[in-house]
Amino acid sequence: MKEWYPKNGRVILHVDMNSFYASVEIADDPSLKGKPLAIAGNPDERKGIIVTSSYEARNKGVKTTMSLWQAKKLCPNLIVKRPNFERYREMSSQIFRILEEYTPYVEPVSIDEAFMDITDSYELGNPIDIARDIQMQLSKQLDLPCSIGVSPNKFLAKMASDMKKPNGITILRKRDVATKLWPLPIEEMYGIGKKTADKLNKYQIETIEDLVETDTMLLKGLLGVNGEKLKTRALGEDPRPVDPESASSFKSIGSSQTFPADINQYEILIDQLRILSESVEKRLNRKAAVGDTVQLMIRYSDRKTITRRMKLNQFIEKASDILYYGEILLEEHWNGEPVRLLGITMQHAIPKDNLTYQLDLFRYKEEL
Repeated sequence: MKEWYPKNGRVILHVDMNSFYASVEIADDPSLKGKPLAIAGNPDERKGIIVTSSYEARNKGVKTTMSLWQAKKLCPNLIVKRPNFERYREMSSQIFRILEEYTPYVEPVSIDEAFMDITDSYELGNPIDIARDIQMQLSKQLDLPCSIGVSPNKFLAKMASDMKKPNGITILRKRDVATKLWPLPIEEMYGIGKKTADKLNKYQIETIEDLVETDTMLLKGLLGVNGEKLKTRALGEDPRPVDPESASSFKSIGSSQTFPADINQYEILIDQLRILSESVEKRLNRKAAVGDTVQLMIRYSDRKTITRRMKLNQFIEKASDILYYGEILLEEHWNGEPVRLLGITMQHAIPKDNLTYQLDLFRYKEEL
């Protein structure tokens, strides 16, 4: 499948869950499927605000941030539920576990969207096959729909995922930017909010093409350095890497290795696990972080990938501790077949400064 991947470039996916909060409620209560549903901050009061809504409600004009009384005026049979953020966070964790089975390079953007760099995942199929499989697994395992953008960089992938909702897969190449991207209204460009759009509209910059054709110095005068950056992205350029260790994905710090040849000897796998554990320790140290969940990823020569994790009753950061628990997971879950990729990750990583100060029994006695 390598021929489907660029020799000197990246393949980036942007996975965007469709109407996430509402979709989770529908997954938990299938009787809501096909009905206009809204999640509102306080459904018991007229001043409640719509947080999100199903596509059936959106088709009636219901929009995010709309007041509840306005939404019910547009859609009298609207079903309204309070948000259950704990449940949404739980489902979000399951989503990212599935995404991490395809590549270790997953960068969460929010609770319900992520960038994925699948450049080195060619053994799993071509990019469209992988996108379809992700959609299928999210639907099959969690009953949740998503849209996916497939592009050579993060900006284009984000724009592509917005083009077909719900359940769409869109390819947006650099050569297609002029025909698919530039005709769009400027407010539909990722990175431009209403205030910025209003400011640009005053200078007759109403489409993305208008932005491209505007003098760079004028844009910098209007928007500062962000003006030049926006123009560069409108031209289809975005050098930002997918960073699993970015601030938004601090909770997961790991390392993985695809082997040049399959490994089927336990001792060699342990040696590789030791190297990976040392890498994770260095990354934890750089971020002054600790974690309380060890996750092991095993990808076999037949492309089958499994991830298994162990929740600990303490926070750890040392390579020796990470290796200890990683070895337990390997002994328990490796089926003896040749391994193509091995990865180990500290989940639920937090800054050391955030650790709650707890007295152990001995210190407690000392401080009595």
